[in-house]
Amino acid sequence: MDYFNDPELNGKYLGTITKDFATVSDTLLEASAQIRKRDISRYPIFVFAKENVSLGGLLINADEQQLEWHVFASYLELFVQQGIVSAEGVEGFQATYKDADEFCCLFVLDKEFTNFVFVPYPED
Repeated sequence: MDYFNDPELNGKYLGTITKDFATVSDTLLEASAQIRKRDISRYPIFVFAKENVSLGGLLINADEQQLEWHVFASYLELFVQQGIVSAEGVEGFQATYKDADEFCCLFVLDKEFTNFVFVPYPED
């Protein structure tokens, strides 16, 4: 699997993801810090999905926040356990993973598009 930002991420996804991300970015940054601080993982991943998925725990319910995407908190090791990232792909993922204090690792999961996207946190 390619862990780089996908050039195929069209405007439809980029717009709705960016809008929702801007709304929840502070929550995601705090969750990322807690996942790393508690030594759960050095590689937090936030799943953006339109439907309920079993990839981590529900962090933000889209219906309660008037968002288009539900957000689930997860991490690399769980993605390996569930077969999304192969054991052979771990090194490549880790090498591609960006500074978690500056970028949020999203796994966008929808019928037409499924991939990792790294989005910079907004500057205060």
